[in-house]
Amino acid sequence: MTTVGEDDVGYDHVGYDDEETHMTGRGTDAAVGRPGPEFIDDLLALALRFASSGGDVARRMLAEFDTSGLDSRSKTSATDPVTVIDTSVEQHLRKEIESSRPGDRVLGEEGGEESGSADAPGGRGGVRWIVDPVDGTVNLLYGIPFTAVSVAAEVDGVVVAGAVHNIVTRETWSAGLGRGATLREADGTSRALRTSACVDLSLSLVGTGFSYDAGIRAEQGRVVAGLLPRVRDIRRCGSAALDLCMVAGGRLDAYYERGLKPWDYAAGALVAGEAGAMVTVSDDPAVPTTAASPGVAEDFLGALDHLSAGVNS
Repeated sequence: MTTVGEDDVGYDHVGYDDEETHMTGRGTDAAVGRPGPEFIDDLLALALRFASSGGDVARRMLAEFDTSGLDSRSKTSATDPVTVIDTSVEQHLRKEIESSRPGDRVLGEEGGEESGSADAPGGRGGVRWIVDPVDGTVNLLYGIPFTAVSVAAEVDGVVVAGAVHNIVTRETWSAGLGRGATLREADGTSRALRTSACVDLSLSLVGTGFSYDAGIRAEQGRVVAGLLPRVRDIRRCGSAALDLCMVAGGRLDAYYERGLKPWDYAAGALVAGEAGAMVTVSDDPAVPTTAASPGVAEDFLGALDHLSAGVNS
C-alpha cells in the first residue's frame, strides 16, 4: 500500500483505484487526460453549494423535530427522525445534482448508486458524485456538534473536488485537486489549510473511530491500548469526514479508522491530501484509512502496522 504526500516526486499525482485501495493526492496531469483546473473549480463550486444546502435541510428538519418534542436515539426504521433526516438530505442532494449536472452518477450512503440519464442534455457520465447526507449520525442523535454533510466529485475513479459542511457549526472544508484546501468559517471568512508541523509522535494528537461490530471493536480497542502510550492522546470524535478535515487544519496530527466506505472518506481525504497530509484510503475492512501530517507520518504508520500485526497474529 502506498502513501500519498509531499515526499512523493513533485507531489503531482492524483491517485488510482484497485480492488481494495483508493489513493488521494494532489495535482493534475493533462497528458493523461485528467481534468483541468477550470473544470475542477466548477465541480468544487458545486460541491460547496451542495454540501451547504444539505446542511440547510438538516438544520431545518432538526428544528422541526425539536419543536415537535420527538426524541429518537435509534436509526431503526424508515420513520424515526434520524433516518428521515438522512434520507431527506440525500434526496435533496440527488435532486440538486440532477438539476445542475444531468447525467452524472450519484453514490450515496442511503440510496446506493444511481446513474443519471445518459441522454440528458449536458450529461457527463464520467463524473460520479459521492455523498454522505449525515456523517456522524450518533452525534446528531445526542446533540453533539460534530456531524456533517459530505459531497465529493469523482472523475474516472479519482476524487477531484469535495466539501464537508458541519451541520451545527456551519464550518465548511473544501478542496480541489491541485487547488489546495480551504476552511470557510460560519461568518464567511476563509483561510487556506495546512497540516500541523508536529514531528514527534509522542506529542501527536491522534483521531480514530470504531466499528459497530463488537468483535472488531475488541480488536480496535487492543490497537488503541498499544498506541496510547506512544502518542499525546487519542480522540474519538464520531465523523470520519470531519476527522480527516481536522488533520488538514492541524487540529489532529494523525487519524486512522477501519471499515470506512467511499462516502465516509471521499471529500475529507481530498481535503487532507490537499493540505499536505499523507493519506491512504481503503475499502478493505481489515485495513485502516489513514491520514497524518508529514512530520509524524512514517512513525505513526510504522506503529500502527506493528500494533495491527500483533492483534491479527
